[in-house]
Amino acid sequence: MNIEGAKILVTGGCGLIGSTTIDLLLREDVAKIVIFDNLVRGSMHNVAEILKDRRVELIKGDIRDVEATRRVTKGMDAVIHMAAIRITACAEHPREALEVMCDGTFNVVEAAHLAGVKRIVAASSASVYGMADSFPTTEKDHPYNNRTWYGASKVMLEGLLRSFNDMYGTEYCAFRYFNVYGPRMDIHGKYTEVLIRWMERIEAGQPPLILGDGKTSMDFIYIDDIAAANVAGLRSDVSDEVFNVASGVETDLNELAEALMRVMGKRLQPEYGPERKVNAVPRRLASIEKTKRLLGWSPKVDLDEGLERLVTWWRANKEHVA
Repeated sequence: MNIEGAKILVTGGCGLIGSTTIDLLLREDVAKIVIFDNLVRGSMHNVAEILKDRRVELIKGDIRDVEATRRVTKGMDAVIHMAAIRITACAEHPREALEVMCDGTFNVVEAAHLAGVKRIVAASSASVYGMADSFPTTEKDHPYNNRTWYGASKVMLEGLLRSFNDMYGTEYCAFRYFNVYGPRMDIHGKYTEVLIRWMERIEAGQPPLILGDGKTSMDFIYIDDIAAANVAGLRSDVSDEVFNVASGVETDLNELAEALMRVMGKRLQPEYGPERKVNAVPRRLASIEKTKRLLGWSPKVDLDEGLERLVTWWRANKEHVA
């Protein structure tokens, strides 16, 4: 899709991934970007600079509202669907998760179809795999090992897009993000990420608290690389596909704690606690060959550089980001 002169709707545009994707889009000659966000997870702080650009409009609203979703989608050329609630929140509030992740997503996809939108870029997740059968995990790995409501809702998202593609010719690509991190992560609130909690402890001279034995591994991907994948997906003519977005590098929690302490200039002995029950997947490692081949995308920021950028941002913003 040619994004020059395009009008683009970004649901959840005040969140980590949405706002960083908008940063990148504003470097292009787009005509208009509409952010549709209820500001429950998203933050005005994330879009303070973005909103200074006259091409950007923020509309406060909720994807659960059918008519509001249709209104903001009318006249758009593309939709970037990032609105969601956290995996932990899905487990605690499953009915709300149904309403947001399933009903809300249906509203967005249906509105895009009714408005004649040319392309949808949607946030799926590595959660669809659960504990994968093979590593590095390719997009062909099945979704039947997923045991979370969040992951189930992302399977539904992908199936919904496939069905609208077959029924109506709706063009889309969906991205299975792995372990996303970087500036604009949630600093405050109930569902802050482990990296944020670790930074708080390390800065205070306390050791990071690792849940489990520290051998749980993840595939960390820096937020700027996520945004670049979204824009590559928007530009591409490849449709009806899902893509892994990851670094292709496996890092366990012990290694992550060591890397973070190194970046923060502290040497502490980690403490260990009981493993959490939600999404207790012991291993993540993605194959990103398909994404490289079909979209020409590859990650640019390694873990040490990404953590340095995260720590610098966190130290500058921890007092006033809300």
